[in-house]
Amino acid sequence: MTWSELDWRTLDRLRDRFLHGAAGGASYWEKPEDLANYDFTYAERIGWKWDHVLRELQIRDWRPTSRHVVDWGCGSGIANRRVIEFFGADRFDSLTVWDHSPLACDFAATAAQSAFPGLRVAQATPGFLAATEPIGLLIVSHVLNELPEPARAELLRLAQRAEAILWVEPGTHVVSRQLGRWREQFRAAGYGVVAPCTHALPCPMFAPENERHWCHFFAPPPPELYADSNWVTFGQRAGIDLRSLPYCFLALERSQANATPRSEDAEGPMSRVIGRPEHFKPYARVLSCDATGLTELELPKRADPALFKQLDRTKAPLVYRWRRDGEKILGGEAVGTPASETRADGSESGTSL
Repeated sequence: MTWSELDWRTLDRLRDRFLHGAAGGASYWEKPEDLANYDFTYAERIGWKWDHVLRELQIRDWRPTSRHVVDWGCGSGIANRRVIEFFGADRFDSLTVWDHSPLACDFAATAAQSAFPGLRVAQATPGFLAATEPIGLLIVSHVLNELPEPARAELLRLAQRAEAILWVEPGTHVVSRQLGRWREQFRAAGYGVVAPCTHALPCPMFAPENERHWCHFFAPPPPELYADSNWVTFGQRAGIDLRSLPYCFLALERSQANATPRSEDAEGPMSRVIGRPEHFKPYARVLSCDATGLTELELPKRADPALFKQLDRTKAPLVYRWRRDGEKILGGEAVGTPASETRADGSESGTSL
């Protein structure tokens, strides 16, 4: 698919169905070309969210141990391709995809096989979904908005067979809180929380005083995007702010022993900034989540001018170790290798359009 091959009428139709709540319907994908157009545009934006999540997992020094991947609700398969590419195709033996749409399953399986010729790719059968044996790494992406109750039960049964789970959703108040409730179910079932949380305690978002807050973050689009007239045209026609990529996510692992050290290590406790820092002339304000709970902190500019500037400009996931005096930040350091430097396999990171 190229920009010259793009079918704008198809994109308009898909956008209209999405806006009117028909995204989960059986007739959402009418032909394979629908998925090709979607994968090249809307799904690519989802891919940028996954890129940011994977950079955060790199910061947390986490990578999957299983060599088998299952993508549930795969759509065009953008999520599984981003995950496999990031960690390296040589780390995986198989990929199984499932979607309520056979067209989506076909497209996702074909795209993955083309991208990773050495990978064993299959579509999930009813027998596979009903089985009980472990499934390895489970990928879930952008499904909660369109998930009926029977499908939720099926997903929960499948998730309970996973060794690890990577789950990304839109960063809305409603969806984020839904995902937070799934977090509590998984935590009670013995899963360790790798990210975004920096603790294994109950989610502080559900405290009554935090009702207005929700756990969400913002992914940066590729910097070359703004100079690409094709993307600018797409954003205008679709009515999308290409600069805004809010998302929420969960990364979980069956063994808490494997997850906890990456959240609280020998260098001290970590905090995760929720949403975006707010900058004012004399200070910056952040909503910070850590083992002590959810706290609004202020960083006076004079206390650490370099940190003040970094919080305004960095595109990396906002994971920090603060030096604090109560609700005042005296200083702090970003955790891990900057996201712009290296990928999980040691090569240079970045997203091509």
